[in-house]
Amino acid sequence: MSWYAARGGDRDANSALWRITLVRMRCHQHTKDYVTRRTAEGKTKTEIMRCLKHYIARDAYRMLTG
Repeated sequence: MSWYAARGGDRDANSALWRITLVRMRCHQHTKDYVTRRTAEGKTKTEIMRCLKHYIARDAYRMLTG
């Protein structure tokens, strides 16, 4: 791999975010409530997962840098 990050991002990190998102959607009550609310707004599961992954990534970054 070259010295710069691939445009598509890190596959391992993306896979980890996807798994964290799935587990939270099944087990974490606040996330379940969020999914229910967004589904009622007409969002698809894919759109909801994308939003959750962004939220989780921002949270993880804050933990790692702060």
